[in-house]
Amino acid sequence: MKVVIIKYNAGNVQSLEFALNRLGIDPSITDDHEEIQRADKIIFPGQGEASSAMKYLKNKKLDQVLVHLRQPVLGICLGMQLMCDQTEENNTKCLGIIEVNVKRFKGSLKVPHVGWNNIVKLLGPLFSKIKEQDYLYFVHSYYVNVCDRTIAQADYGGSFSVALQKNNFYAIQPHPEKSSDCGIQILDNFLKI
Repeated sequence: MKVVIIKYNAGNVQSLEFALNRLGIDPSITDDHEEIQRADKIIFPGQGEASSAMKYLKNKKLDQVLVHLRQPVLGICLGMQLMCDQTEENNTKCLGIIEVNVKRFKGSLKVPHVGWNNIVKLLGPLFSKIKEQDYLYFVHSYYVNVCDRTIAQADYGGSFSVALQKNNFYAIQPHPEKSSDCGIQILDNFLKI
């Protein structure tokens, strides 16, 4: 199986690469259009800031490649947010794959939301063998409200989307590669989709 991690200068992908190695996968880390299009599975990770990440994607014309992919794609953290229509982070227009907007945590909440949080209302193959109330590791200041694309939820000052799905596009806010056995199971589930 050919697995590609999208390279777009948005954070460290080494821990994700190591997690995939544990599952017997040696991923390519690339921004090459043809290599991405030929892959069996594509992972779109990210840490960092949305507007500079989108600028890089547009400069490399990766925005045009990503929206037309037909194989399973997994967006992680910033990758999830960039799959949406728009984010409040520097009022950035994103890829528009999933028709929702990304909001900033407000009020008395400590921002960013950092640490372990339990997940609930799990739907679909991405959460096979994962139990209600299992824990994943989060680091984020922005979130997506619960909507008709939500396939998992958590609570931080109210319910928010842990994961989204539209067709072949899956997206998850926490970092599965930093979420111990539960996160490895989610990555394994994605590889089996």
